[in-house]
This record gives sequence, C-alpha cells and structure tokens, in this order.
Amino acid sequence: MPSNQGTLFCGTELAARIERVEAELIAKGSAAAADRAGVDAGFVLPVAGGVASFAEDGSPLNKVAGLGFAGIPEASELDEIERLFAARKTPVQAEISQLGDPGVGELLTARGYLLVSFENVLGLELGGERAAVVADGVDVKPSGEDEFDTWLEVVAEGFAHPDTQGVASHEEFPADVIARAMRDLAGAAGVRRYLARRDGRVAGGASLRMSQGVAQLTGAATDPPHRRHGVQSSLLSVRLAEATAAGCDIAVVTTQPGSKSQQNVQRLGFGLLYTRAILVKP
Repeated sequence: MPSNQGTLFCGTELAARIERVEAELIAKGSAAAADRAGVDAGFVLPVAGGVASFAEDGSPLNKVAGLGFAGIPEASELDEIERLFAARKTPVQAEISQLGDPGVGELLTARGYLLVSFENVLGLELGGERAAVVADGVDVKPSGEDEFDTWLEVVAEGFAHPDTQGVASHEEFPADVIARAMRDLAGAAGVRRYLARRDGRVAGGASLRMSQGVAQLTGAATDPPHRRHGVQSSLLSVRLAEATAAGCDIAVVTTQPGSKSQQNVQRLGFGLLYTRAILVKP
C-alpha cells in the first residue's frame, strides 16, 4: 500500500479548482450536444461560478454543478434554470461540494430540493517522474476514433456489472445516450480514451481529461471475465503517468461512497478530498 495514502489535504481553494474543472467539462460536453442536436435542444448557463446544463433527454450532463465557490445564486437565476428544466420535463439535479458555501444548500432546500444521494471525490498528488506500471499480459494504448465502438462496448459491459459494494447510484443512463455523450466529450472537452488488452483480447477501457493542472479520471471499466488480473490498475497507471508528464499536479476520481471503486483507488494511494451532496427538485 502506498505510504502517501490519505495525506493530501484539500482546502477550499483546491476544491474550487476541481469544481471549476468539473463545470467546464459539463459545459463543453453540453455545448457539443447542442451543436449536434440543434441550439434549441439544450442549454448551458453560467450560475454563481458554476454551470447549469441540459444536453438531451436522459443525459448524464443534465445537472447544475460547481456551485458554492463564487457566491450564492440569485433567486432569479434559479427561477430561470428551474423553468428551463421544467420545460424539458426533467428534474433539476444540483451537485454541491461540502467545501462550498453552506448557504447554497440552505437556499436549495428552502426551494424544495431534496437530498437524494452523495458521491465522493478522491485525489492523488502528482509530481516528479511517474512511470506506467502495467501487469503481465496486459497492454494499454490510446483508443482512436476507429476503435470508439470497441471502447464503448467494453465500457458499457463493465458498467452493466456495477459494484455490489457500498451505496448504489441513484442514476442509470441509456447506452445510446452514453455513447453520444462520450463522443461529445471527446470532441469538445478533450477527453482521451484508452483500451486495455489482456493476452491480445480487449479487456477494459478508460478515459482521462486534463485541465488547469487537474487530471480527471472520467471513467473506467473492466470486462468481467478479465477482472482481478491487473487490467484496472494498468489503465490507471498509464493515465497517471501521462497526466504527470503533461504537468498535472493532481488526479481526481469520483466514486459512489463505500464502493469497490473507491476501495480500489484508495489502495493505490488516493485519499478522500470531499463529498458532493446530490439534491434534486422534482
């Protein structure tokens, strides 16, 4: 077990940077969806340092994120956001960091938002030189557009067999919506995809985005028959090495509380930075 596990301290400045990067990711992906589906299909609105986004029906990009680090939203701003979501028959989902201004949560609950779930943000400090460590028989390479369908298939299969440990996610997304969102994120937000092969067979996939010195580990999955053979740790190691070489000073990953995914990344040195509360207005 790495000796630096859990030693990274996250104050409000670091949390604000991570949340800005998260809001940026959502905004860019949602804007790409608008370019694809038509400008009237969705929206991206800045709000109190964060973003309110609707990409398309059922999209994981439909949310309000990044609040709490640049003041509290005005009532008129929330009125407009809620009107836009209601017009699309979609609940408003707001993700609020515990390190943000507590006044945001107080405001939202007063407006009828309900606490429905939590998610954990974990981080690992990067710096110096970091070599990729890949398990025997495993090969990890960047995945180009010609391999997108292969990448999506293995990631979707992995997500179809989620963690049975910890708190279950409150969300599920249709496969076709996930595919379009990943294409939008890759094209507009700079998300990079990776494929892992074990003994020559596709075994797992993962993705990475880098911005403002933050390496976002934006998803990873291993095909069930290839689990417990070092595929997941190899995908992580390759991405961390690339992020370090690119000058990122921190890597972050979001997990369900108490999940196997959280346990796995903590074993590799990640520490819990903060928790996001998920509030929804039906």
